Amino acid sequence: MSQSISEETHRNLLSRIPHCTGREISEWLRTVDEGPALFRFDEKVSWLRGAHNLSYGHAKAIVHEHDLRRAARKF
Repeated sequence: MSQSISEETHRNLLSRIPHCTGREISEWLRTVDEGPALFRFDEKVSWLRGAHNLSYGHAKAIVHEHDLRRAARKF
């Protein structure tokens, strides 16, 4: 990830996403799963911003959460 954010900031961003976008976090995570096979964090963020008109902060929080959950599934 190009910039790190605090856990508190990350949680605050996630909590605002459903209100700002009209979609739940689980829907956004599924969107990332079903989206193009991009490997780099910044590519995923750029794709979400362009394809779904998300703000940089929201796109970054969604991709970060997606990566955290994917890593947790591997253990």
